[in-house]
Amino acid sequence: MEKIELLENQYIEIANELSITIKQVKIIIDLLNKDNTIPFIARYRKELTGNLNEEQIFVIKKRYDYEISLNEHKEKIIQNITNKGKMTDELKQQIINCKKISEVDNIYKPYVERKKTRAAEAIKLGLEPLAKYLLTLPKGSIEDELKKYNTIGIEKAIQGAKDIIAEIVADDIEIRGILKKSIFDYGFIKTKLKKQENDENKVYKIYYNFSTKIKKIFEYQVMAISRAEKEKVISVKYEFDKSFSIKQATWKYTKNYVSEATKLIVDSINDSFNRLLIPSVENEIWSELYHKAEEKCIDIFSKNVENILLQPPMKEKNVLAVDPAFRTGCKLALVSSNNDLILTSTIYQNEPFNKIDEAEIILEKILKENNVDIIAIGNGTASRETEIFINNFLKKNNIKIPHVIVSEAGASVYSASENARKEFPDLSVEKRSAISIARRVIDPLSELIKIDPKSIGTGQYQHDLPKKDLDKNLNFVVEKIVNRIGVDINTSSIDLLKRVSGLDSKSAKAIIDYRSDIGKINNREEIKIIPKITKKVFEQSSGFLRIKNGSNLLDETSIHPENYDIAKKIIKNFNINLLDDNSNLLISNDEIEIFSKKNNCSIELVNDIVKSIKQKRRDYRDDFRTPLLRHDVLEFKDLKIDMEVSGVVRNVVDFGAFVDIGIKDDALLHISNFKDKEDIYSVVSIGQILDLKIKSLDEDRKKVEVKFA
Repeated sequence: MEKIELLENQYIEIANELSITIKQVKIIIDLLNKDNTIPFIARYRKELTGNLNEEQIFVIKKRYDYEISLNEHKEKIIQNITNKGKMTDELKQQIINCKKISEVDNIYKPYVERKKTRAAEAIKLGLEPLAKYLLTLPKGSIEDELKKYNTIGIEKAIQGAKDIIAEIVADDIEIRGILKKSIFDYGFIKTKLKKQENDENKVYKIYYNFSTKIKKIFEYQVMAISRAEKEKVISVKYEFDKSFSIKQATWKYTKNYVSEATKLIVDSINDSFNRLLIPSVENEIWSELYHKAEEKCIDIFSKNVENILLQPPMKEKNVLAVDPAFRTGCKLALVSSNNDLILTSTIYQNEPFNKIDEAEIILEKILKENNVDIIAIGNGTASRETEIFINNFLKKNNIKIPHVIVSEAGASVYSASENARKEFPDLSVEKRSAISIARRVIDPLSELIKIDPKSIGTGQYQHDLPKKDLDKNLNFVVEKIVNRIGVDINTSSIDLLKRVSGLDSKSAKAIIDYRSDIGKINNREEIKIIPKITKKVFEQSSGFLRIKNGSNLLDETSIHPENYDIAKKIIKNFNINLLDDNSNLLISNDEIEIFSKKNNCSIELVNDIVKSIKQKRRDYRDDFRTPLLRHDVLEFKDLKIDMEVSGVVRNVVDFGAFVDIGIKDDALLHISNFKDKEDIYSVVSIGQILDLKIKSLDEDRKKVEVKFA
């Protein structure tokens, strides 16, 4: 069979979607098909791609993969219809022109063998000729034609023919499209309370009596309605006027001709709409809305994970971490600035023990005998009570050590993992968790990389999302961040190394084994002799692997070894000393243009090398605000309307952001406070520190709403 290749209009659609050229799309696809990674393409092939970033390349890849799947599906459907002997040139072109897999499936509906439908049973009885006869709108009496079916029974034959016509109408793409547009553009989704006892905490209260236009429904509302319906809290129905669509179908199949068959056809059309077409189209619309909502939720989750991973490290700080608890006691772990464990302990100042004096003695001893710069408190159970105890203790003893609240998400996952058991075999899971909390302050990425990103992220309805799609997006986010920051090849864990462009678990382990056997890797050239590091692997990974205090200063930068010759020329031409702090290095655009022409290299490449030299000793995360360090705690009674507070964004959802302002429960920064209500994610992100004012206080529920200061 003739193979369907990617059509030119498919490239055009991808290009238009991203507002880039078709040439850029084709170059990206060609580079990806040659086993180049997204970070490598974005970082080291800018002159080819026109400076496309990782997100754009990722979208191109996803769109291209979808188009390939679409074409493969078209091929399959064309082959199936051809095998049935029903393929025509017009039908084939119709399939080729489809832009979605669902459109192809709609075309294929009439050709699918249906075994248990009423129409299928009627066809088995030999009533298809009668249905086709009626659709010709015969003039005069149809009695003679009906007599041919006396053995079946006239009434049964008529009903069977009507069932066949109903299915023909239901499969009619034109009528289906008219109904779908009518429902989507003018219809409403309405929900009603079904069983309140299934919603004890009134999570879905807003949907007990809810109505909105289908085309205006928000993605988070789709996810909430879907979950509430599955939990049998609410019932869902569509409300719309079907009369226009029925009139269109009636005109198409009867043309208002006067025929004895007309009433039978009209009956079939009404039956088709009520029994087949409307339920099918409603399901199709909901499926599309839900798929769109899933994509939005995956995007939200991915952005939140990205911002968690991008939290700046608290460099050169010794951190005392507290994993709060009631019955099992608060586990303490003091971790040095280079991530080494100094000590662990347990205090029982909370309920049910209330051993406050004993806890204070233990805490005082730790602080007196060790240099502690920050106290990190996990945000789980008993966090608030523990924070109050720590704060009171520090005030009582006039100790000026700030504290920070740290997300515990995923800490228990890591502490129970094989890696954690190997590193701290003699410690309990809870103490390992405290160590993880401390390390999240000292170097968040290095610690969080050990955990499945689904366990560290926050978002809406992540447990309802397709695992495969969520994993794909989260893996992209993790790899993008790791490669933007770069990895120290001599100190990084296997968890970090395997996320480097071009590396995997086997090549990362080969690097770890080489370090164990040989010792420090002194330059990037040495990487080539490590087992599993092929020529392609070296090309894709070497620019992202940093070697500090090695034999070549360029190895500390993000400059790729393939560009060392041109980098050396730049250093010589502009009299740069790599030992100096070059963060304020100034080279004009004119100078760069002259140099690039003289040395026959692209301006993008020269700019990139200069930028790498300027950022040699800088961390990509340095541009982000460090965690909010607190010196006191707030209580609800302390809050007043318009009072100014600082807060840390803990979660971002479609209807706003939840912000930790220092009280027990996070405050809500509602979407109504944002200027751009369509995309609050461009304004706030997880871990971001905001200056706010108290907007409203709910005394009964102890709920706080804040606004921008």
